[in-house]
Amino acid sequence: MVQNIDQRAVNTVRCLAADVVKGANSGHPGAPMGCAPMAHVLFNKFMTYNPKNPKFINRDRFVLSNGHGCALQYIMLHLSGYEVSIEDLKQFRQLDSKTPGHPEVNDTPGIEVTTGPLGQGISNAVGLAAAEAHYAATFNRPGFELFDNYTYCILGDGCLQEGVSAEAISLAGHWKLGKLIALYDDNAITIDGSTDVSFTEDVVKRFDSYDWHVIVVGDGDNDLVSIEKAIEEAKSVTDKPTLIKVKTTIGYGSLNQGEEKVHGSPLSDDDIKQVKEKFGFNPEQKYFVPQEVYDLYATRAEQGAEIEAAWNALFAQYKTEFPEESAEIERRFSGKLPEGWEAALPRFTPADAAVATRKLSEGVLTSLSDVLPELLGGSADLTGSNLTRWKKAVDFQHPSTGLGDYSGRYFRYGVREHGMFAIMNGLTAYGGNIPFGGTFLNFLTYGWGAARLSALSHLRVIYVMTHDSIGLGEDGPTHQPVETLVLTRATPNMLTFRPADGNEVSGTYLVAIENQHRPSVIALSRQNLPQLEGSSVEAVRRGGYVLQDVEGAKLILVATGSEVSLAVETAKELAAQGIPTRVVSMPCTEIYDEQPQEYKNSVLSAGIPIVSIEALGITGWERYAHAHVGMRTFGASAPIKELYNKFDITVDATIAKAKKVIAYYENAGYVPQVGLDF
Repeated sequence: MVQNIDQRAVNTVRCLAADVVKGANSGHPGAPMGCAPMAHVLFNKFMTYNPKNPKFINRDRFVLSNGHGCALQYIMLHLSGYEVSIEDLKQFRQLDSKTPGHPEVNDTPGIEVTTGPLGQGISNAVGLAAAEAHYAATFNRPGFELFDNYTYCILGDGCLQEGVSAEAISLAGHWKLGKLIALYDDNAITIDGSTDVSFTEDVVKRFDSYDWHVIVVGDGDNDLVSIEKAIEEAKSVTDKPTLIKVKTTIGYGSLNQGEEKVHGSPLSDDDIKQVKEKFGFNPEQKYFVPQEVYDLYATRAEQGAEIEAAWNALFAQYKTEFPEESAEIERRFSGKLPEGWEAALPRFTPADAAVATRKLSEGVLTSLSDVLPELLGGSADLTGSNLTRWKKAVDFQHPSTGLGDYSGRYFRYGVREHGMFAIMNGLTAYGGNIPFGGTFLNFLTYGWGAARLSALSHLRVIYVMTHDSIGLGEDGPTHQPVETLVLTRATPNMLTFRPADGNEVSGTYLVAIENQHRPSVIALSRQNLPQLEGSSVEAVRRGGYVLQDVEGAKLILVATGSEVSLAVETAKELAAQGIPTRVVSMPCTEIYDEQPQEYKNSVLSAGIPIVSIEALGITGWERYAHAHVGMRTFGASAPIKELYNKFDITVDATIAKAKKVIAYYENAGYVPQVGLDF
């Protein structure tokens, strides 16, 4: 069979996809076989990348949002010269491989974001494109277009059905992100079968209403020229993101092409053989790549290396003319924080007024806005409640709106919690940014799919979550997050902070920003809280610490956030009744758990009854305490004092609980240890 080199490359991808999925006996061969033409055109004709330096700053970003096509991305990285070998392809979906079941940013060179859950990738791509726009507006100068990369994304029917994609796509249109180009694999098949059963909307009209530029390619199986022309047209549109709707046949070449059978299961051996024969390959050869295909992609990789060399030369000249700006770029992308930045963190004494921790958070963000220019923030339509916008902030907006410009660092996400979280992941993944986003703590779970990926991806994303307990009051149980911190504390690689006063709020941001590879959830109060004797900024680095101690303590009260001051009041009352009590503040259990055992023994000491206090669910506190003051049900609608009385989160109720615990263990003759982990 005589084929031109481009068609030969496309068919190589199709045959590799069949082999890779069959080798794992798991996965999705259909989407990679259908998407092969658009992937080839994109990687070989348009993408700027250098496999020898996958972190080249001005590289084009590629995101495979369609998790069912994950084998495709590994194949394209292999062909393009990244450190993904044929042996890696043979290890697809195997333990500790470079080719896990879905693309993960920390496992495979060339992967930009961790995708898998549908809709996350296109939403991350919006964040990547917004980051490019922000850096271009901040650092580019006439004759020095340092930041001008494109963000490309392949997405499918499933991605468009997920709500998070609608949120992010809407924002991309509003922000007019002209360097975002999405290729829609329109194969009309999901796992349940034809999209006729569930997805019949007019996607073109939908994206047109989102203010995207839309192009349709009618034959994505064979018409490489039209795909190429569509991408060229998309690049010429500078004031809108572009969707290229590419009609494809899932599993193209398979006996089951166009059917759901080819979606989620490997092809049979006989089917793979006929696929290879149909495309002019030896049916007995597996994982075969013709040398001319390798050579074709090697030429593109060489062009990418030349482009990076030219960029490096341009940056060297930029450094001469703009030394401060170039130093700032290098610092941000190296991950280094400005020298002495932490000196800007506010500090407090007990003489200072009682303030809500959400308001104290606003003060920290304001103080850091000048010393941490990579700190980008926003809110899901709750700016006035989350208090996330500092006074001098400029909004991130397209200049034509008159509402701000792309150099702005404050993001108006609208009522889109999930989209906000996913976009923040993209902003972080671009490099050189520390994004934060605000909403009520109860709405963290609206966007949990993206928040979980922050932790899995080791991304420093800061979740500023206000209205953190039943203490928010009259809004009632629909808004009172009694269970939410159980989830965040149970999530690997995620930090959960519930600061008690101004020093702890400052310390929370200190630790969250110092942890470059973990997201942080910061739970902040609506109600005013006193500045506490014994608190400090640096103490938060230990996760939990002795706030107030006494000689011969007979009881330990451990609390977080707004209940730490309640613990202090309770300890004072207990002391008057002859029960010396230690007060422990635990702003972050995860950091506390990482401390040496000797230190932990000095805080929650063995042989002393411990009572936890938190106006949230008690689940999890059994690791730290023998008894618990907290929530066992959902909340209720009432003023804060009435709620605390109703649910026995008071000084008197805590004293009663403490006395019962002390009496019980005195009668038993011993106090069991808590929190041991071997």
